[in-house]
Amino acid sequence: MTEKSRTEYSARNTTAAMISKIIAILVGFVSRVVFTHTLNESYVGINGLFSDILNVLSLSELGIGTAITYALYRPIAEHEIEKQKSLMRLYRWMYRMVAGFILAAGLAVVPFLDVLIKNKPDVEHLTGIYLMYLANSVLSYLLIYKKTLIDAHQKLYLGVIYETVFLVLQNVIQIIILLWTGDFILYLTIYLLCTLGKNLCISHKADRLYPYIREKQVQPLEKEEKREILRNMKAMLMHKAGHVVVNNTDNLLLSSLVGISSVSCYSIYYLLIGSVRQIFTQMFQGIMASVGNLGVTESRQRVKRIFEASFFIGYWMYGFAAVCLYELLNPFVEFCFGAQFVFDRNVVLVLCMNFYVTGMRQATLIFRDSLGLFWYDRYKSIAEGVINLVVSIVLAQKLGAAGVFIGTLVSSLTTSVWVEPWVLYRRHLQEPVMPYFRKYAGYTAVLGLAGLIVELVCSKIPCSSPGFFLLRACVCIVFINSIFFICYHRTKEFRLLVQKWKSLRKRT
Repeated sequence: MTEKSRTEYSARNTTAAMISKIIAILVGFVSRVVFTHTLNESYVGINGLFSDILNVLSLSELGIGTAITYALYRPIAEHEIEKQKSLMRLYRWMYRMVAGFILAAGLAVVPFLDVLIKNKPDVEHLTGIYLMYLANSVLSYLLIYKKTLIDAHQKLYLGVIYETVFLVLQNVIQIIILLWTGDFILYLTIYLLCTLGKNLCISHKADRLYPYIREKQVQPLEKEEKREILRNMKAMLMHKAGHVVVNNTDNLLLSSLVGISSVSCYSIYYLLIGSVRQIFTQMFQGIMASVGNLGVTESRQRVKRIFEASFFIGYWMYGFAAVCLYELLNPFVEFCFGAQFVFDRNVVLVLCMNFYVTGMRQATLIFRDSLGLFWYDRYKSIAEGVINLVVSIVLAQKLGAAGVFIGTLVSSLTTSVWVEPWVLYRRHLQEPVMPYFRKYAGYTAVLGLAGLIVELVCSKIPCSSPGFFLLRACVCIVFINSIFFICYHRTKEFRLLVQKWKSLRKRT
């Protein structure tokens, strides 16, 4: 069988990721609507809060997955089976240690649940519910380590298929349970069973594709190789710490500083904005293994060319989506969930700005991780986390929920936005980074102009009915994409993407 090209693998992975996440959005949305209408507001709040607590505990993962995946790229490209076996054995042992630590740390949190929840809601079996969330988190680390080998072989789409099947199954059964019984404990039981089933199926698929990972005779890694992996893990620990503080403490801060009702509102917006972000993130994840292969087989100039095209794609996707979210989120939330869940429009603006800034980092992050550059900006994440906490806590006292989200924006702008591309350009591309920043500024200026035009038009359209909502959506789609096309259709990035698309069409 002819080996597929990096472009073909990337296209297959990103297509699978996009379809998967669209399905996830649809079933997740239906599930959340049923959730909010069959259970009271307190359950919505504790769902977001407990998820964030366990995301903080997942810091113990230490970036093992990223470090091992990077270590696998060269052995896979050079068909070194023994090295792959050694790395996977190490990976299995580490993830079992992580699962054990999360279980112990999660149990240690139980006595402090009253402190973490301001205005504790009247929910039965609150501790038991938390323990079920904890059990699901622990299960997610067992067996799933084999998925990394599939992903590193540029076959991310296989894992995506299994995840989608179990996600749909989980949501359908959960919806039936909520409508039939309204039993939250039974709802969480299905969550646990589907997590376990998904992991077992992906593990079995990896065993069939790469049977050598089941062999008992495995050579230990050399000390230098272990030292390099541990070094990368230390760097990723710092990145993970900053990421968790910036992205997974909002519900904790809202719960403790503002109140559980704000967590309920945010969980709705987090679902909607997060769903779009997950689609785009998965699309970028679809090219990660291909970028890793690119880094060990191609020149710096080739890497730079692909990076600039990826950055352009990210700008178009996240810029377009940010404006759409700003114009459409509030009416959509009011139609589907009720006016009590609607945030002030200024808060929505900050959320959309965070979405755009985070999205513009995706191409840089994918190339940084795939090229093994995470050591060089390890302290950035710690600084980002500290700035986020301090600014969020201070501003929350004055601005409420908006202050928490402004803290996230300020921490990103003062650290990640400039440090990550600087590391990529200095350490791998070995070129000045200023052209990148000029391009970033130009992109943002065009987006700002497009957003103002769309806002002027949409402000004339009332949000009184689904028909007007659809009209707003059409205005966003047509105006933003038309402006982008006019501005960029002659750029080298756009031409490269068209060229890649044509070559892909010829091979299919």
